[in-house]
Amino acid sequence: MNLEKILAISGKPGLYVLKVQTRTGFVAESLADGKKITVNLKSNVSLLSEISIYTYEGEKPLAEIMQKIADKESKGAAISHKEDNTTLMAYFKEVLPDYDEERVYPSDIKKVLNWYNMLQAKGLVTDEAPAAAVTEEVSAEETPVAEVNAPAKKAKAKKE
Repeated sequence: MNLEKILAISGKPGLYVLKVQTRTGFVAESLADGKKITVNLKSNVSLLSEISIYTYEGEKPLAEIMQKIADKESKGAAISHKEDNTTLMAYFKEVLPDYDEERVYPSDIKKVLNWYNMLQAKGLVTDEAPAAAVTEEVSAEETPVAEVNAPAKKAKAKKE
């Protein structure tokens, strides 16, 4: 699941897709109604690809958790984020058994499930891995050693 350009903007409901960066901020499009808004750099904005959930062993990226929800639900919708806290925590325990119950609050679980259901409704729940991670793996494996060392030699020649 690729969450690279999906944003959560503090003070604004729903999720947004990053469209264009400007000098003073950026333009984002709402996933809910398709309206475009301008967001200045002072706004508190979170990329979903940068969000993690606490577990007892460390932190798990949100994309990984959403993929587990998608696998559990066969790419269908998850339970509603409006369920009672006990139901939400039991559901989340099935998806991520080792989540840190002291640091992950019911409000966090509600956000994750709400975001998942929004993405699923828009058809953005897929098996594709983030493009950046795939290109890094390919470029590291396929780049010959001679090509990696070549720019360093040119840099030394320019200094002299």
